[in-house]
Amino acid sequence: MEERDGGGGVSAYGVALAGGSFDFQKFMRQPQTIVRLLSWVFAMVVFACITNEGYINSSHNDETKCMFNHNDSACSYAVGIGVIAFLACMGFLVLDVYLPYMSNAQERKFVVMADLGFSGVWTFLWFVCFCLLASQWARTLYDSSIPEDAARASIAFSFFSIATWGILTFFAFDRFRHGVNDVAIPTYTEPLPDTHTPYPPTYAPTSYLPTTYTPTTYSVDEINQQPPFTQNLPPKGDYDPPTY
Repeated sequence: MEERDGGGGVSAYGVALAGGSFDFQKFMRQPQTIVRLLSWVFAMVVFACITNEGYINSSHNDETKCMFNHNDSACSYAVGIGVIAFLACMGFLVLDVYLPYMSNAQERKFVVMADLGFSGVWTFLWFVCFCLLASQWARTLYDSSIPEDAARASIAFSFFSIATWGILTFFAFDRFRHGVNDVAIPTYTEPLPDTHTPYPPTYAPTSYLPTTYTPTTYSVDEINQQPPFTQNLPPKGDYDPPTY
């Protein structure tokens, strides 16, 4: 139910079991960490381009409008999606660092489920953002005051974010699918009786050699000379007990 870590040991939800020290270089080389950092950069580029150069003044009006066909909703949507994605990447990076130190598999499951759900939703929202910005940019009339590079960068990195968040969704789903490895725990099992063995192997009888006794023979004269009971009386002395 679970995948193995890089060293081939037992892991829970794609991460080694709790214990050990944090290896920063190994963490930075993980594919999920690299893709999450890319998602963090792409989100920052999208909302930074729009907040810094996305609102322009028309030549006929002093009021600032969104550079995407003067549709303020398009700019607000892209900025909102980008800011939330930026913060979420930072939060999930922290959880990725803390995940190996979670000894409870249920807590790991909740983190992986949150990552899976958020990544899946934000993959769809980035797709909507890309379609919205691209369609509004296609309808935008040419104006020399419009920062075309910023607009194209916002559209391009919205498209790149679809790919990176889709990959994060795949990684999270792979973790959730593997779950927890079956850890081999030694348990006592009653051995099956062997019907071919007359005795249990622990109590197998050893070879038995009977003790032989040599009978003793007596002659008839010896039997008659020796009384059946012999009383060992003390010798008589000079003292005679008084009679009453």
